[in-house]
Amino acid sequence: MNSMINTIDLFAGCGGLMEGFERHGDYKTLACVEWEKVPCENLINRLETRWKHSDAEKEVIRFDIQRTDELFNGFEDEEYGKHEGLDALVGDKRISMIIGGPPCQAYSLAGRIRDRDGMRNDYRNYLFESYIKVVKHYSPSFFIFENVQGMLSATPNGKLIIDEIKERFEEAGYKIIDDFKSAVFDLTEYGVPQNRKRVIIFGINKEVFGNKSKKMIKEFYHEIMPDLKCDKVTVRESIGDLPQLFPTEEYKLNGKKYSHTFDDNIKIFNHYPRFHNERDINTFRMLAEDIAHGTHKYSDSNELKKLYKGLTGKESNVHKYYVIRWDEQSNTIPAHLYKDGLRHIHPDFKQARSITVREAARLQTFDDDFKFIGGTMHQYKMIGNAVPPKFSLALAKAVKQIMDVYC
Repeated sequence: MNSMINTIDLFAGCGGLMEGFERHGDYKTLACVEWEKVPCENLINRLETRWKHSDAEKEVIRFDIQRTDELFNGFEDEEYGKHEGLDALVGDKRISMIIGGPPCQAYSLAGRIRDRDGMRNDYRNYLFESYIKVVKHYSPSFFIFENVQGMLSATPNGKLIIDEIKERFEEAGYKIIDDFKSAVFDLTEYGVPQNRKRVIIFGINKEVFGNKSKKMIKEFYHEIMPDLKCDKVTVRESIGDLPQLFPTEEYKLNGKKYSHTFDDNIKIFNHYPRFHNERDINTFRMLAEDIAHGTHKYSDSNELKKLYKGLTGKESNVHKYYVIRWDEQSNTIPAHLYKDGLRHIHPDFKQARSITVREAARLQTFDDDFKFIGGTMHQYKMIGNAVPPKFSLALAKAVKQIMDVYC
């Protein structure tokens, strides 16, 4: 297959999954569908500035994917504006790939623990149905469906949701893996410097490939993806060269409060310090110093819970503080970072702070030229929700290898 591989990205977020496919060079993003405004603005900016798309504002469709008929045929909406629709945008082009993954909050273990109903009543449990509708509509040769490991144990209606997803994809005419344990990937094995596991469902159109589908699935999971593994990357290798940001007296700049220094001439986008109060600065310093000096007084989660209660007077079922380690991989970069950075404390005790947007982005393997726009809270949330582009690139390579053999 020598021509460009046309793709559609669903639940695109700010474009982490798309980024890897664009980096590959053989894939062409025809459309991205995302309902939140700020991620759409980031998608447009990235497509225009890095990937040189001249019609990005039309290619990024801000809309509710659950309204699938309108998505296909066009809409005029008070919230989402006006668009000719996905069908008109695609035209007579052949869609070879659909990529994406519904929001993971309904399936995540953390989300189920926090929600009193265990997320059973969350509409996001069934957003996969909209994904499947789009797949059925365009009948691509392949799809990549990404989600959290918790999806494998989620039972919103008493039945494993993964069994429902499998049934629906099979009904739509696609072969997917039978043993979902083999669909769980440890992203540290693909050069992502954080402990992050994700389920990847690779779908193959049975009408196109027939009896070869099962063999192709086996090759993807058990031969090609294992061959693409690489050396693990540490936190130090990922963020150790970024400019240091030290505590200082509180000051204001352009109406915004700061607690740490920064060089306004820094040419690295989004590497600005988050504001921290004096209590948090002292706590971050103490915890990072505890690790740096090998004391390990606060390595135990119960000690961290006691510390949190002593400082705030509040009880917590989970320890609120975590210092990332220089010579290991970080803990998972979550969307929760937009609320606070207590579980992502910088390992340098002299800096006594949580990680910046750029540090979070690097731990998610976004390139430094990926400029995140919008408010800081939006930036952290988008990054935490994204698929790490370095892993996405591995997926793009694996699918292309399958295509080279079978297409």
